[in-house]
Amino acid sequence: MTIFNERFQRIQSEKRRLFETPNEKLGPGSGTYDRYKFPVLTAGHVPVFWEYDLDPASNPFFAKRFGINAVFNAGAIKLDGKYLLVARVEGYDRKSFFAVAESTSGIDGFEFWPYPLIMPGTADPDVNMYDMRLTAHEDGWIYGLFCTERKDPAAAPGNESQAVAQCGIARTRDLESWERLADLQTGSAQQRNVVLHPEFIDGQYAFYTRPQDSFIEAGNGGGIALGLSPCIERAVITTETIIDPKRYHTVYEAKNGQGPAPIKTRLGWLHLAHGVRHTAAGLRYVLYLFVTDLRDPSRVTFKPAGYFLAPEGGERIGDVSNVVFSNGWIMDDDGTIFIYYGSSDTRLHVAATSVERLLDYVTQTAPDGFTTASSRNKLSLLIEKNLRFLSSQHAASLPENSTWNQ
Repeated sequence: MTIFNERFQRIQSEKRRLFETPNEKLGPGSGTYDRYKFPVLTAGHVPVFWEYDLDPASNPFFAKRFGINAVFNAGAIKLDGKYLLVARVEGYDRKSFFAVAESTSGIDGFEFWPYPLIMPGTADPDVNMYDMRLTAHEDGWIYGLFCTERKDPAAAPGNESQAVAQCGIARTRDLESWERLADLQTGSAQQRNVVLHPEFIDGQYAFYTRPQDSFIEAGNGGGIALGLSPCIERAVITTETIIDPKRYHTVYEAKNGQGPAPIKTRLGWLHLAHGVRHTAAGLRYVLYLFVTDLRDPSRVTFKPAGYFLAPEGGERIGDVSNVVFSNGWIMDDDGTIFIYYGSSDTRLHVAATSVERLLDYVTQTAPDGFTTASSRNKLSLLIEKNLRFLSSQHAASLPENSTWNQ
């Protein structure tokens, strides 16, 4: 057997194993969602004909010709009974592009479409694009909002890292053919994590933004903001109103940003967001939840303290370690919710829950009191309640003449 044939068969066998292995629930977890054992997408899931030249004459050693480094941070939507992920795929060359993977279960069996998406450009070419949020809007279009990155024209000579991030906007009916619209315009120096609200607000398109001063640091900006634009083809936001600000000594002290588009529930708009804090080992990214009013999405009505989901185990290791990030979730007709989250900028996972479990979490978990004393008091109240309950249950199960009841 030639080197080409041996490597081809071994690599194809591994890709079939990834596709065919059923996912397994991990337990017991927090009780609010179920994690799954295997990532739903990794670099190993891409088709063999993406990375390798399959002609033995031009590739006798079956070596990679276009290496894929990572697959993560996917937008998500369900169309025609299929769970579709618009994943961020990053090559060895550090450039990211979008590719669609589909599944019939939502938790495993994701298979990429043959070609990556063709995203039309603008007059100012995108150097990099990533982290698409999908919104099925009431105007009938599916919108994809993503980060478009270009070199900062104000960078000093020799500085090849300084960049400008803005929000790219495109729309589609089927995720195959895309119409590129003008980039979002705001008064902020840089924009990341911009998400389109699913419904009009006061007859206008509503955007969740994250104003920031520079490419990495939020600076004087930061927080999740809400802004309106009368049109989408050339969207312009003149006022960004912060609805969920950064806060000292929280999981979102450094910066925070909207995840996917919010889900409409009986108690309000349910939001999934990421929070970032500084640690001695660098930045730590976690996910958290909050709810805003149905009639006034700028008003937060419920916000539990702390994180909802944080990196665990192998999720903490990767190109950018100690990170979870989500820009896609899907709610089924039965209320099941699949949350797709990237770990450490390397791979994509799924967590399964339901709208009722999440509403229970956000309404029954206490908000942040922002001091040690407040946290200790909340815990003491829970302990006191549980000890009273255990005492009453124990006493009720004993005979009347028990010394416990005397």
